[in-house]
Amino acid sequence: MKLWDKGFSTDKKIDVFTVGNDRELDLIIAKYDVIGNIAHAKMLHQIGVLTDDEIISLEKELNAIQKTIEEGTFTIEDSFEDVHSKVEHILTEKLGDTGKKIHTARSRNDQVLVDMHLYLKDELKEIKALTKGFFDLLLDLSNTYKAALLPGYTHLQVAMPSSFGMWFSAYAESLIDDIYFLNAAQKITDQNPLGSAAGYGSSFPINRKLTTELLEFETLKFNSVAAQMGRGKLEKSVSYAMSSVAGTLSKMSMDICLYMSQNFNFISFPDELTTGSSIMPHKKNPDVFELIRGKCNKLQALPVELTLISNNLPSGYHRDLQLLKEGIVPAIQILKSCLEMITFSLDQIQVNKNILDDDKYLYLFSVEEVNKLVQNGTPFRDAYKIVGKNIADGNFNPDKQVNHTHEGSINNLCLEEIKKKMEKALNH
Repeated sequence: MKLWDKGFSTDKKIDVFTVGNDRELDLIIAKYDVIGNIAHAKMLHQIGVLTDDEIISLEKELNAIQKTIEEGTFTIEDSFEDVHSKVEHILTEKLGDTGKKIHTARSRNDQVLVDMHLYLKDELKEIKALTKGFFDLLLDLSNTYKAALLPGYTHLQVAMPSSFGMWFSAYAESLIDDIYFLNAAQKITDQNPLGSAAGYGSSFPINRKLTTELLEFETLKFNSVAAQMGRGKLEKSVSYAMSSVAGTLSKMSMDICLYMSQNFNFISFPDELTTGSSIMPHKKNPDVFELIRGKCNKLQALPVELTLISNNLPSGYHRDLQLLKEGIVPAIQILKSCLEMITFSLDQIQVNKNILDDDKYLYLFSVEEVNKLVQNGTPFRDAYKIVGKNIADGNFNPDKQVNHTHEGSINNLCLEEIKKKMEKALNH
């Protein structure tokens, strides 16, 4: 069944090519299609298109369809193009002419739009919740290891003292920036496109404010052409936000892979969180973090992919836009799994608290030695040269006992301020 059926059949090759994997992807957004149908039906009843009996019967059947979706028994057979045609077929089969009325004042275009707005709105909430869960873990770890010193590196060279408290909380605060991006994307999803039809509205006296309230959108897309132009922009906005989260996860995963190597030996994980080698019996590989890194790097390419699909398209609908779902829907599942896995794994991290006992880290304290001279009255540039010469001559021997109290460790006040900052971002 096709919603545009006019009595002729398309070539099977054309059908397969144009439908693509829409049926598979539409199973994921099916529940939102039903929600949109219920709101649309209530609006049609309110403006007199549907009778009291018709709205009751439609709601009953739509709720029955929703139950099959929740139970996992809802299917979209090859004879249907998508979820929209399958739902309408069920309604028509059950209710006859009443089922045929459901598409009044609507196009498949605004059906797809409202489904994706509702779907992405929900998924962003879940991604934010997972991000907050990871944030909470990072702050807990930061507090636990705030006094455990960690060598800081620039240019992959030993630089200055830091701490695990600083490292964990740095990524925690970075996640707040990601929440800002997610908030922006959420604002874009929270606009009701239903009623824009094929992009040029409807001559029926539809009540778009009613469907906005029923679907719990903050506002609506007032201009129907603007609503149609939202396809592509909606998905790109979400993908940019996801890319920001992915960038944070990827960078931290790279740190973890580096710090787990024998050359660094800063951290380790229980054996059951690592994998081995088929030939080298000593190996404990950080495959989880390598895959998170790879998957998240791939996610950061998504905005470019979606841009290239929708770029330079004129206003109005074009079939190219169907391809947006192929990128955004699987990407959401990938990002959620990465957030879940990095939180699960990092909760079991094992920290080496004696890293700075190695003499190669003496140079971490060169700046501190310069600062001591400056505090005793030596001009900074002269102090810099004095310490530099001592290092070059092999005479650099800082007081490690004093320097182990370096303020590379993070304090409770700083952690509390980061926590408040996140709460403010989430409540924005």
